This record gives sequence, structure tokens and C-alpha cells, in this order.
Amino acid sequence: MTLLAAPAIAHTDYDGVWNVTVTTRTGSCQPTTSYPLVVTDGNVSGAADLSGSVGRNGVVRASLKGAFASGQLSGNAGSGRWNSASAGMPCSGRWMATRR
Repeated sequence: MTLLAAPAIAHTDYDGVWNVTVTTRTGSCQPTTSYPLVVTDGNVSGAADLSGSVGRNGVVRASLKGAFASGQLSGNAGSGRWNSASAGMPCSGRWMATRR
């Protein structure tokens, strides 16, 4: 007898495509920008140098070219803070996300 099993797929409650809007509150970085991100098995991807994760509890941690973000997802929305000191321009602000 041969048993065949499908490979396990580790989905999280937050997998999918998210629209993220980043707003600068302090500093001279771009005031507002929006872009899509993808969460797959808890890993965040999108821009070339983006790395990050979403925990099973929705806690977000990500970095991109000297900028760092943290926050919380819940259901189909989330928000948090970010800060950057890249290129000698310290900036910080908030981000908001909604799942497509």
C-alpha cells in the first residue's frame, strides 16, 4: 500500500495582498505614498529590499533600505509606526493597511 500526502501549506490568517499607505509625520521624506505588499506564510514581500514578517497574532515587523516598521494587523486592516534615518534624512510616521 502506498500513501501519498499533499505537502503541508502553512497559511496564516494574514496571507494575501495588502494595500499600504505610509504617511510622514516628521522629517522631509515623501509626505504620503501607497503600494501593495504580499504576505505569504507570514513573510512580507513587495519592494526589492523589503523583508519582514507577520506573526500569527498579527504583529508586523519589517524593514526596507534603512526604514523600520512595526504594528498590528487585525482581520482585514492594520496600522503602525515607521522610522528611517536613511540618506541622512531622519523621518518617521504612521502606516495603514487594508487587505484587497
